[in-house]
Amino acid sequence: MTTTLPDETMLLLDDTARLRAAAEFVREHDSAALLPLLLPGLDGPDLRALAGHCRFAHAGLLLFPPDADGLRAQLAACGLAVDTPSHPSVVVRERLARRHRRDPAELDVRILRPHVHGCAGERRAVEVFALTVPPHSGLERIAAYERTRRHEAHLAFEIDDPDPLALRGLCAILLRHGARPDGGGYNPHEDGTVLYFTTPADPACGYRRLELYVRGDHRAALAAHLDHPDEHHRPHGTPRQPAETLLRLLTGAWTTQALAAFARLRLPDAMDTRTAHRTEDLARLTGTHPRSLATLLRYLAMLGAVAQDHEEDGFRLTELGALLRSDKPGSMRPLALMYGGPFYRSFGELDHAVRTGQPAFDHLFGENHFDHFARDPELAALFDRSMAASSRMFEPLPDHPVITAAARKPASESATVVDIAGGNGELLGRILTAHPRLRGVLLERPHAALAARRLLDAAGCGARCDYRAGDFADVPSGGDVYVLSRVLHDWDDDRCREILRHCARAMPAHADLLVVERLLPADGSPSLATAWDLHMLCNVGGRERRADHYARLLADAGLQLVGHSPLPLDAHVLHARRAAVPDPATRRS
Repeated sequence: MTTTLPDETMLLLDDTARLRAAAEFVREHDSAALLPLLLPGLDGPDLRALAGHCRFAHAGLLLFPPDADGLRAQLAACGLAVDTPSHPSVVVRERLARRHRRDPAELDVRILRPHVHGCAGERRAVEVFALTVPPHSGLERIAAYERTRRHEAHLAFEIDDPDPLALRGLCAILLRHGARPDGGGYNPHEDGTVLYFTTPADPACGYRRLELYVRGDHRAALAAHLDHPDEHHRPHGTPRQPAETLLRLLTGAWTTQALAAFARLRLPDAMDTRTAHRTEDLARLTGTHPRSLATLLRYLAMLGAVAQDHEEDGFRLTELGALLRSDKPGSMRPLALMYGGPFYRSFGELDHAVRTGQPAFDHLFGENHFDHFARDPELAALFDRSMAASSRMFEPLPDHPVITAAARKPASESATVVDIAGGNGELLGRILTAHPRLRGVLLERPHAALAARRLLDAAGCGARCDYRAGDFADVPSGGDVYVLSRVLHDWDDDRCREILRHCARAMPAHADLLVVERLLPADGSPSLATAWDLHMLCNVGGRERRADHYARLLADAGLQLVGHSPLPLDAHVLHARRAAVPDPATRRS
């Protein structure tokens, strides 16, 4: 029989008392009364705007039950529904992991919202974050710290109007009255976006944190919120000074090289996510200097690539760091080696690219990066693997309507997908694997075509693929679907038009063209495309473009943009077809 220790009983009672107090608070307050308590001095039009759009929805708190039964007992003791459904809490789990330098995978945080009614009968809730802390689990110190600091205690206001402009306007009012960004996130389990703020010191209501919740995916607003200089939690609410923000930005090169060194030394291969390894043991395994390795690992822990385990005096790999293992499917190790290698060196000459408009890579190495890599087989292979490392953006492509329609053709008319400059065949392999009745043609440089043949043979679909060694002028005719994946951003507009004209000439009237690229946002919102635009300027001489820019290039080549849809990693797939040629008789009339 298990005996509950007295101190554990007191802690459970304390959690129950906090839960009961939160429920009573929700019952007694409303938006118009609460907002001035959170933001002293808020009145007039700003108060009316916030109170008119922000509905007081819940009070939130973090509890630490030993198990599911313990949580149900706490809910019952406060008169709250014990059968309230729960979901994983992505945002709070990540915040706790960062705060305590733990792997998110070991923090079982659930979120549930038992309902209560407001003073006028409004339907509200108490938002309970429950971090399960079994006895002797090693999580007791986290619970003790969080009970004292109450970082996750907050008041939440739900925005009924999900318009992005309205959301940004409400955030601006909060900032104007002393609120400061304090994290947030998008929860895919319930399709909702959360923006956290800290309020000015000592608010009259006793809560220091405020949450805006809006249904749907509002990552542009979220990115702007997270990018605010005051986003990171500051001791005693003190904002980060501009000099500190700039200093952190200036150390970005250190981050690149720390991750690249982590990969080059094969440290991720020597570690795992379950067991902490002592620095001395890792140094022996990897042939490194113990004290210097410890310095690197502490920095990587700050980045979230490893987690430091003080009890075992060692370091564990996190899910993020595991992406750099060489044996992991979809390993991003080649990207780390490429970005920390030749591309890193060329970024040191970025000012040359900005002054002249010519790639810094060419200036540094004396030739363009395609020719440079082609002369070095190892570097060429690394580049192809680094391109394949971003294959996560391809995951939805086999289900694109154009490809599924081609796959439904009768067996006697099996359709063909032509992958132009298809690298090592990663994308074409995914398409052919998903649709066994499709055939493929891959056009590439000779060495890349050989690598693609090996990959597609290993995937079991090589017998359905032909390989053509050649350039863009050699685009094979007669295909049903043509694919240009991450090709056009390598080139200037004139070369893009030339490539697209080669495609248009090869495409039958019924054929479709799918173009995979990152699109620059029309509204200037944060995007990976903006970063890659700088990368293309510096290393390749190409550029990222907006959707309307691609539409013009396609039109110049006799193609018409039908539409575009998002892909992972901030990519998009653009769908184009041959432009309809007006009937001469119609033109004469």
